Amino acid sequence: MGDQSCVKIVNEWDIVAARQLGRNVAKELGFGTVDQARITTAISELARNIYLYAGQGQICISKLSESGKLGLKLSAVDSGPGIKDLRQVMQDGFSTSGGLGAGLPGVKRLMDEFQIETEVGKGTDIQAIKWLR
Repeated sequence: MGDQSCVKIVNEWDIVAARQLGRNVAKELGFGTVDQARITTAISELARNIYLYAGQGQICISKLSESGKLGLKLSAVDSGPGIKDLRQVMQDGFSTSGGLGAGLPGVKRLMDEFQIETEVGKGTDIQAIKWLR
């Protein structure tokens, strides 16, 4: 499958564009409305983090097909400051922006697979997958 589309995140309107792209791809793959909402919420969190903390980056959305399963993969990549304390950031309720603190732990809960690589001074690469049930 491997179709991939990306949205550069440099302003708040790009967050909206990434959400719309994600919802459209999820709908094309046959995800129901609840999973479409989960996917778009995850995209919002990831894109907002890029905008707030890295300044710019990109969200890429790919269609997956593995072992007869269909899925959607989100990639959020930036070359920002990286995450100093990943363990703290992955705690429920933690927020540096004064938000609700759903953030990355929320994305991890909303998606079926979640992987994060970060290096201080180099940036962050987050991969998350939702499989079609």
